[in-house]
Amino acid sequence: MAKMRAAVFVERGRIVLDEKPVPDVGPLDALLRITTTTICGTDVHILKGEYPVAKGLTIGHEPVGIIERLGSSVQGYREGQRVIAGAITPSGHSAACLCGCSSQDGAGTKHGYKAMGGWRFGNTIDGCQAEYVLVPDAMVNLCAVPDRLTDEQVLMCPDIMSTGFAGAESGNIRIGDTVAVFAQGPIGLCATAGAKLSGATTVIGVDTLAGRLAVARKLGADVTIDFKQVDPVEEIMRITDGRGVDVAIEALGTQATFEAALRVIRPGGTLSSLGVYSSDLRIPLGAFAAGLGDHKIVTSLCPGGKERMRRLLAVIESSRLNLEPMVTHRFKLDDIEAAYDLFANQRDGVLKVAITP
Repeated sequence: MAKMRAAVFVERGRIVLDEKPVPDVGPLDALLRITTTTICGTDVHILKGEYPVAKGLTIGHEPVGIIERLGSSVQGYREGQRVIAGAITPSGHSAACLCGCSSQDGAGTKHGYKAMGGWRFGNTIDGCQAEYVLVPDAMVNLCAVPDRLTDEQVLMCPDIMSTGFAGAESGNIRIGDTVAVFAQGPIGLCATAGAKLSGATTVIGVDTLAGRLAVARKLGADVTIDFKQVDPVEEIMRITDGRGVDVAIEALGTQATFEAALRVIRPGGTLSSLGVYSSDLRIPLGAFAAGLGDHKIVTSLCPGGKERMRRLLAVIESSRLNLEPMVTHRFKLDDIEAAYDLFANQRDGVLKVAITP
């Protein structure tokens, strides 16, 4: 049986490079030879034991690769074609998909409801920090990459770009809106870009790392706030003349950023939450206007499927957005443990790492 190298979850604090069998291909599947992938903040939650996955699972959910083998029933693709697949791999025929919420495909089970059912790579099935990954429901999930685009140009499409844009889309940003984005990590930066593309005329980026604030300005932030220099709530209320923002996007997943986002939205405004939270959240009575402020709190898991990927690739191909500067470090798959150490500890100005087998 052919073997491949893969980054495998062993236990809390340990993701290691190991050997696993190359997956068999079912009728509706596609086997991708990975050419480039990356590490996500959610993978770090897995590493730290903050999000549970099975021991022995291959981690990773952001694949760019070449179709190595197609299932017997797959049509519309060819072996040797370069493609991406979203971090969310819907079946296309579940109740969630037919209700228009493909990210929650598979979430309802006989054991009760579990969110993020549509996120399978590196969660419920083997992921793509490996030499090969098996893509389920290939005709729903594979999207061809235009020849003129490089792997690194499209590397953010499967998850980070889709998630950040989802935060802007769920906030229903309109032309002329003022938007605050709390945290300018990879997802927050894409949310900043998505807010600008959606028509916001004032986008406020909040972080404390100078490098990230500089990238935020390149991607569409009109104003940046260093939260270690000023109170971001007070500063945002000053900038908006006390009105507050139309939409606040929370892109970190902490009580502090969630609460700050709630405090800066105007009456009738929207808090669009993208964070992955590892403990219970508290909603302050005053910030929530005792439930009488017409506020909206919405959450998003990045949409998946080939149409979502096509739209994101179209944004990149049109040169409306360049996310290549987000790739700050590059590693071979053999050095995946070093890549995790760098990324998990946020050293050396890292934003995203590119992993190439």
